[in-house]
Amino acid sequence: MLLNKVKVYPSKIHLPKKKQLAWKIAEISSDNSKLSKESIEMVINRIIDNASVAIASLNRKPVISAREMAFGHKKKNGSTLFGVNSKIRFDVEWAAWANGTAVRELDFHDTFLAADYSHPGDNIPPILAVGQKLKRSGTDLLRGIITAYEVQVNLVKGICLHKHKIDHIAHLGPSVAAGIGSMLKLKTETIYQAVQQALHTTISTRQSRKGEISSWKAYAPAHAGKLAIEAVDRVMRGEGAPSPIYEGEDSVIARILDGKKALYKVPLPKKNEIKKAILETYTKEYSAEYQSQALIDLAKKIKRKIKNLNLIKKIDIHTSHHTHYVIGTGANDPQKMDPNASRETLDHSIMYIFAVALEDGKWHHVNSYTKARAKRKSTIRIWRSIKTHEDKKWTKKYHNPNPKKKSFGAKVIVTLKNGQKISEQQDRADAHPYGSRPFKRQNYINKFLILTENIVDKKERDRFLKTVQNLNKLKSGQLNRLNIQVKKSKLKRNFKKGIF
Repeated sequence: MLLNKVKVYPSKIHLPKKKQLAWKIAEISSDNSKLSKESIEMVINRIIDNASVAIASLNRKPVISAREMAFGHKKKNGSTLFGVNSKIRFDVEWAAWANGTAVRELDFHDTFLAADYSHPGDNIPPILAVGQKLKRSGTDLLRGIITAYEVQVNLVKGICLHKHKIDHIAHLGPSVAAGIGSMLKLKTETIYQAVQQALHTTISTRQSRKGEISSWKAYAPAHAGKLAIEAVDRVMRGEGAPSPIYEGEDSVIARILDGKKALYKVPLPKKNEIKKAILETYTKEYSAEYQSQALIDLAKKIKRKIKNLNLIKKIDIHTSHHTHYVIGTGANDPQKMDPNASRETLDHSIMYIFAVALEDGKWHHVNSYTKARAKRKSTIRIWRSIKTHEDKKWTKKYHNPNPKKKSFGAKVIVTLKNGQKISEQQDRADAHPYGSRPFKRQNYINKFLILTENIVDKKERDRFLKTVQNLNKLKSGQLNRLNIQVKKSKLKRNFKKGIF
């Protein structure tokens, strides 16, 4: 790996292309590095994971609306939509839009946390849509996805967006562009321009994940993927992009991030070095913000120690800066304590999540978020007794560069009315790669079977699982086989009139 220093240069100083971060990203995206067996297997895991959560969300309102928008853009020899007959094809960018929204809606797929946040699985829908449209092979798709993960993970390690209240999709646009370029074997110059264009158009604020969180949270990554596809299409036709997008005098860094005196250090593999960043990422066992995964496990353990939850006086959660300020009481969002809050808000409230997990001793992607569940009096009492605190020790562990030591956990102290204290702590979720029971292939398959039960026919489920596990054997034009169909009668519609 190489550590690339990234800073702002005044316009009077010419910064050669080859010294620009976008070029370095493009260079590793257009190289001829070998695909490691481990990375290939993990891509397969994540395609299964994406399919699981996408199918489970097919009839949720945002996904229905996204699908209806795509229905207005049918195109012969286009791309497929989750749930829809694979013979019906759609404009590639609208397929990416609808499928990306389906994947993101339940907040239930993979994650990578470092200097910033990310859900690298968001790269898969737009890259797959392009691969289907242009009749690429399974190996081509693997190369594109592995590259996209490499780029996004390393941008997340090196450049913090949330400090400036910029949404994490600003790292997703460039990674999707890089992944598409890698899959299509485009020239370095073309990918360079596409990365810049994709970044330029995907800057948005974190208000999408703050206050009254709306359904846009599910659409935002799909929007970034759609814009990245359009960026690649545009530069393939010979057009350029704002440059240098990272280092320029009026660039993203200069005007939106740390400013003209900024210095970032972004790791990237050497040219032709095997890309393995996907192996550092981790999926979710529970449908909730990743930083709550270990705390759900903790809640289940603490429940076994408390016979009567009515005896709880207060609960203090000592955790990292990110957890405290993003999903904890440090966010100062009253909505995070509101029983009438949206599902999107509740899955970003560790107070709510911990209270429900403590009462139920389990977590369910639907039942744990119902209006009735959120308004249960016993839940509200526990919920409002919870306070989070930043602990520098946990913040330091959160930022540990060693994946084996990086921590997303907390220490929980439950104080009972009689003064007794019950304490438990856990560094990472049980399902984390370095947790007590890391997710393996069978876990991904089980998650798929559970989430698609009564939605997808057994024959179709078996066909998909067999196909995806032989991904590298799919020939050009066979990527449509990665789509999953359900009976037309099982797909809900939204007949409200729109533009399309």
